[in-house]
Amino acid sequence: MLELAAATGEIDLKYLDESGFCVWSEPGYTYYFRGEQKRLEQTKRRGRRLSIIGFLQPFISFVYGLVIGGVDRKSYIKMMEQEASVAQEIGRTRVIVQDNGPIHRCQEVQQLWKKWESQGLYIFFLPKYCSEMNPIELEWQHIKKDELSGQAFDDELDLAYAVINGVQARGEKSNHSTRRVKFNSKPSD
Repeated sequence: MLELAAATGEIDLKYLDESGFCVWSEPGYTYYFRGEQKRLEQTKRRGRRLSIIGFLQPFISFVYGLVIGGVDRKSYIKMMEQEASVAQEIGRTRVIVQDNGPIHRCQEVQQLWKKWESQGLYIFFLPKYCSEMNPIELEWQHIKKDELSGQAFDDELDLAYAVINGVQARGEKSNHSTRRVKFNSKPSD
């Protein structure tokens, strides 16, 4: 019903999810021609995880943010606050489809649900173990298997640029806009 309402222009429907990348490519994300030996040079240092959180509005837009380490509730809340603000600004109902991840249901987030709903932003939780119902999962798969396949990166910065370029390439292929949200970096001690 949500997809039908979005198709008829009654609501904005977006899909949210998080994923991660490492400077070491997974061998499963590479391919070689028949008869060639699989060999993937890796850096000496494995590096830290680069995580991405994104909103996919199929055929329209992909909004995402990158963080070193895991996506935390502050990053999630920042992204949701922006979505709620836009929904209120344009006076249009916006529904976010997402899984039941711990940060999506933590107490701090639950306290914001009524506020977001008053701004026109609603959350639809997918049933457990139904990632196939979230089209953004395919975006992660294509970025990893198509855009980053067979690459090794010297550091997290090179990886971040490759992910950014991969997201842009996917946007061009899928004919949707892309926009990166920048999170405040923590000052070093």
